[in-house]
Amino acid sequence: MSLQLYEGKKEAFAPFFSVIICTFNRAHLLPRALDSILAQQESSWEVIVVDDGSTDNTYEVVRPYLQRAPNIRYMAHCNRGLAVSRNVGIAAAIGNYVTFLDSDDWYTPDHLASRRAILAQHPGVELLHGGCQVIGNPLVPDKYNPEQMIDVRDVIVGGTFVFPRDYAVKVGGFPAWSPYSIDGDLFDELEKLGTKIVRTDQRTYVYDRTTPDSLCHIVADGGIEALEDFRRTGQWDSPRARAELVTGG
Repeated sequence: MSLQLYEGKKEAFAPFFSVIICTFNRAHLLPRALDSILAQQESSWEVIVVDDGSTDNTYEVVRPYLQRAPNIRYMAHCNRGLAVSRNVGIAAAIGNYVTFLDSDDWYTPDHLASRRAILAQHPGVELLHGGCQVIGNPLVPDKYNPEQMIDVRDVIVGGTFVFPRDYAVKVGGFPAWSPYSIDGDLFDELEKLGTKIVRTDQRTYVYDRTTPDSLCHIVADGGIEALEDFRRTGQWDSPRARAELVTGG
């Protein structure tokens, strides 16, 4: 996989956290995510923005942040999907721990500090996860039965994952073969491996369920086939939105 664009300084230091933000045509939402990291109480971090083939003005939005903070980096490649993009970020990370922030979500100011404190309390932990608050409808399609809706607070949210970087590399990152629930499928594999896992209920990760083209919305609206079409074309034509337009609903 060849990266088409890279910008930012790879400093000669190892931050505690490498925060990986994968984005696809979310230029209008990226400032909220990036500003939430700049507002963190924890200062030992780097950010890697992985642009998954965006066709909007993502780079123009990120560029001022690159000039403002040398510990923010930008990488771009052709559209490969979330799993591959996260794995590219993991490979480029230099932090002791890797964690994630979806481009339509954000952190509360104490997010990274709270995770660092938990890691200090649990030496040797290989995966820390959990602790999200939900904005909007908390129901998402079940990975085992996409026609059934379950509360997102009861499922695995990959944005909250924190790994030692070396362990993330060792297990191979996120499964690119997973059609929908890359987070849940990875978690299942890690449990089989006997990974030392800790879950937190400190809700410092803000999960935004109001974004119309989120993966969960697409699957809920059109099924796995709609998600595959979106990944192939980069466009989402919602049947529900069309019906509401016709009926005036």
